[in-house]
Amino acid sequence: MAVTIRKPSTFQQYLNLLGKDLRREFRTREMLTAMGIYAFLVLVVYGAALAQTANTFDILQMSAGLLWALIVFTSLLGLNRSFAHEQENGCLEGILLVPLDRSVVFLAKATSNLLFLLAVEIIVLPLFYFFFLTTTTPADTWPLLFLPLLVGTIGIAGIGTLLATITVNTRGKDVLLAVLFIPLIYPLLYACVSATTVVIAGGDVESMFVPALALAGGYDVVMVLLSWVLYDFVISA
Repeated sequence: MAVTIRKPSTFQQYLNLLGKDLRREFRTREMLTAMGIYAFLVLVVYGAALAQTANTFDILQMSAGLLWALIVFTSLLGLNRSFAHEQENGCLEGILLVPLDRSVVFLAKATSNLLFLLAVEIIVLPLFYFFFLTTTTPADTWPLLFLPLLVGTIGIAGIGTLLATITVNTRGKDVLLAVLFIPLIYPLLYACVSATTVVIAGGDVESMFVPALALAGGYDVVMVLLSWVLYDFVISA
């Protein structure tokens, strides 16, 4: 009797790889715990640094920059850990031996990084509000804050996944990832900070928020697609 072996579809391969990352994290909670504690400690440092500022200090104008600096630093920690298990246990070599499209590996890893970053942001945002914004009144447009957060996090996860793969086997990978990552996401960071400032501190949504968000969205499309195209070469090298 002949046995027919069906190759899983590309979507099924994507789901299998994504499920692997999610099951491992839900079992160990290493990345989420580390990122959550790190974000809390950064907030404590922010609080200590700003405790003696003058009464005229406008926290609403500064809050967007503080929030995005927190997100970038926390994401660097998570991205450095995203390939830790694959590297330590030799899983990455095993994945490369499987006849699958390398871009599927990128999509699965970028999606898992995106979900982990969003989970940490959901925890961090109330803490950020409690630390810095309880004595102020954000603008009525504050619910739009979730749009630049989502767009910015997509770009961070996509670009960060590619760069984390490049630096996974290098010495001093923590420093090297930061050196590559921060300059590359500067346009995205600038646009997201601008959009976030408008919705928190107030401003013209049509003339300031929409162009900044469009710039961030366009940057995401170009850079994530470029990362997807280059990933086969990067991971095979």
